[in-house]
Amino acid sequence: MSFSCNLSARVRKQLAGLALLSTGALMSFSTLAADARNDAYQKEREACLSGASHQDRQTCLREVGAARGEARRGNLTESQSYDSNASQRCNALPPADREDCIQRVRGGGTVSGSVEQGGIYRETRTTVIAEPPPPSPPPAYEPVPVVPPAAPR
Repeated sequence: MSFSCNLSARVRKQLAGLALLSTGALMSFSTLAADARNDAYQKEREACLSGASHQDRQTCLREVGAARGEARRGNLTESQSYDSNASQRCNALPPADREDCIQRVRGGGTVSGSVEQGGIYRETRTTVIAEPPPPSPPPAYEPVPVVPPAAPR
């Protein structure tokens, strides 16, 4: 059994036009994405040159260039699983400290410092009521009171 497709010239022209429009739309989209990456690169580069990045200029420009290269290769993406990644970092801690770590990662406790200052310090405080110490054992002997000698009469 053979299948033949007899399309009219009009239908072929319409399909060719549709394919051309689709290709044009795809090219426009990729151009818009490239423009957005270039705009981000230019803003970050300006921050480096103006000193607003709080980094050494040479280091900042090197980092911006590396990020641009990774973005072009498609390796620079936003993580959709931030909470999951943060919780996994807490799994490396001993079980006694793990719950406090997860609480800090989720925004609990106090936060101080900044990236510009060298790091963000997250702190939680847990009040633990200590158990009273066990009573002291009784002495091994009873002290004998010293009785003064009777005075002569």
